Amino acid sequence: MKRLLPVLAIVFWCAAPAWAAAQGSLTSLRAIHALSNEQASHSLPVAFEATVSYFRGYERTLFVQDGDVAIFVLATTNGKLVPGDRILVKGTTHESFRPFIVSSDITLLGHGPAPTPVLAGFNDLIHAQLDCRLVTVRATVRAADIIYTADRHVMQLQMALPNGNIDAVVDSEDATSLENLLDAEVEVTGAVSGRFDGKMQETGILLHVTSLADVKLVKHAGANPWALPVTPMDEIFSSIRVSNATQRVRVKGTVTYYQPSSAAVLQDGNKSLWIMTQTHIPLHIGDQADATGFPDVHDGFLTLTRGEIQDTHQQNPVEPRRTTWHELAMSRNIFDLVSVEGQVLMEVREASQDEYVLLSEGQLFSAIYRHPPAASLASAPLPPMKKVPLGAKVRVTGICILEDSNPFDAQVPFNLLIRSFDDIAVVAAPTLLNVRNLTMIVALLLVVVFAVGTRSWILERKVRRQTAALAARVEAEAALERRRSRILEDINGTRPLAEVLEQIVEMVSFMLLGAPCWCEIAEGARLGACPAQRDGLRVLDKEIPARSGPALGRIFAGFHLEGPSAANRIEALSVGAGLAALAIETRRVYCDLVHRSEFDLLTDTHNRFSLETLLDAQIAQARETAGIFGLVYIDLDKFKQINDLYGHRTGDLYLQEVTARMKHQLRAGDRLARLGGDEFAALVPAVHSRSEVEEIAQRLEQCYRAPFVVEGVALQGSASVGIALYPENGSTKDSLLSAADAAMYEAKHGKLQTEPVAPSRGPE
Repeated sequence: MKRLLPVLAIVFWCAAPAWAAAQGSLTSLRAIHALSNEQASHSLPVAFEATVSYFRGYERTLFVQDGDVAIFVLATTNGKLVPGDRILVKGTTHESFRPFIVSSDITLLGHGPAPTPVLAGFNDLIHAQLDCRLVTVRATVRAADIIYTADRHVMQLQMALPNGNIDAVVDSEDATSLENLLDAEVEVTGAVSGRFDGKMQETGILLHVTSLADVKLVKHAGANPWALPVTPMDEIFSSIRVSNATQRVRVKGTVTYYQPSSAAVLQDGNKSLWIMTQTHIPLHIGDQADATGFPDVHDGFLTLTRGEIQDTHQQNPVEPRRTTWHELAMSRNIFDLVSVEGQVLMEVREASQDEYVLLSEGQLFSAIYRHPPAASLASAPLPPMKKVPLGAKVRVTGICILEDSNPFDAQVPFNLLIRSFDDIAVVAAPTLLNVRNLTMIVALLLVVVFAVGTRSWILERKVRRQTAALAARVEAEAALERRRSRILEDINGTRPLAEVLEQIVEMVSFMLLGAPCWCEIAEGARLGACPAQRDGLRVLDKEIPARSGPALGRIFAGFHLEGPSAANRIEALSVGAGLAALAIETRRVYCDLVHRSEFDLLTDTHNRFSLETLLDAQIAQARETAGIFGLVYIDLDKFKQINDLYGHRTGDLYLQEVTARMKHQLRAGDRLARLGGDEFAALVPAVHSRSEVEEIAQRLEQCYRAPFVVEGVALQGSASVGIALYPENGSTKDSLLSAADAAMYEAKHGKLQTEPVAPSRGPE
């Protein structure tokens, strides 16, 4: 019976497409997982149940698992799925590194336990034995960073396992947790996927981790990385220790590129490989060859390092694939022998290479010929660079090299490595309307225009001289009036005070024929053109008066021996001082009124009006980004007893102490508001789930455990807390406030009866 099981599995695998056609849809994840890429490419319909192991909604990334089989789903749902959700997935199969599903509908059936993660090692992961499954790895963190991807901040961990390195992306932006992770031993649980190049060749392993709770610190680092002794920069190599168990491999293909003592490229069908080699033995383009070396990834590209190559001297030439700029920019032709047409815009000869800059489909790329190694040039100069007429249309044949290995980028910059100048063939000569001819025409036109313009300038110069003096005087008077009017408008407007004061000193300088002017604000900034060296200057100043109290500052002007009369100087400084006083006092009154309208004067927190404004703005932002946020409603328990027992002054001081303690529990972006009396609310933006809001609410509630000491009285306070989540509990500010208030009211009346406030007199 055991011998029949493999036979039955093969029969089922081969019959899966026919069964799907007969039944309408594949309904088993195991049957879908058994498909080959060729079978999956036929867009077979599926409808199967599975359990969510990972979901990132804004990237449409979904991993599901059923038993010991798992698969990647390109999600189309806007729902909030979490690990353990049981779902029904409908969609079609598609080919990639492994078959995957493009969903058309996802239905939530219920919630249960998440799949049990499998303890995995590097060999299990790199051979794709656990592809898409939920695993746990034990590794050492080598780098931990907050990175920006898909318009989000997430945490990236680079980790070392026995036999290899892997990466993990954690859906968290908590930078404070990174401090203890460097060189620490951790257990990380996440869904397995690969890193790929443009040909969907695996170049690494990536774990998708739902939250920081899935990263468990097993063992702290032996030493604080930031407390290590400083190593001189030129001695860091002495600390290198490498233990590499990578196995040697052998590949076969046709030589399509060879740079002695540097690199070669072998191509076999639609597969090609960059081989780093130090060999200087001649290799012939088009020959079949064997290569042996060690697999590695450089800058995201799959390569063979320390390569040795044997030429079989059997011709098996590769026909270059004719492509377009758009096809090459899609990164699916990495290291392939290709040809593409373009127009030559520039030729550049350098010591190490020759470069032709070409234009194709309105986009630029380069065809590069790398000179032979210097050792071969000891007795022979470089061959002359092939001259191609600028503007000519050419067909270039060469090896496609890219600047970015990410296959998910829309367009990736690329260049072509040519093997010889024969790889550039002129298809069409340049037209007369080329860059050189157009440049000559433009130059001639410029000479004509210059000659005509010079003659006109000479004729008009006399007229301009006669009217210049009159126009200057009229313009000066008009400019001064415009400056004064603009300053008065800005004083009553919203322009920053510093800019208004700079305008005022500029106006004073204008009135004093360009004399350097500046002002110094009392306990504030120095604004204007204060000269660094005042030698030879006579400095006059004028106090900026205040309606009451000390002066607001002083305004200064520096003069040489010659300049405006003393009366003009005094008048200009007086006008400037008056305008500066008006600007400063008007702005201070305005700022004070704005603050009083938005903040509670007792606790210096936002008031109800300000909170409602913040809620409107947060709702608008959440609608635009399809995000969520939380609102926490806090009601102080038995606050009236404190007022009754100790008076309103003690009650006010108690409110100030409570406010300070609650602010300490909130994050930098959170906002606390006093709604009135003993009621507060906290706006909690930038959250990903209800659990984050609940955690903040719990911190707010627990911060009352320690007693408050107010004027020698120890008060044991408490608070009732309720939360609301947008848009789950409400989509408007009124509905959110009502939902949070109702949740608080339920919490207040549902908690156990506690002892009444028992204040005790502290030390006098």
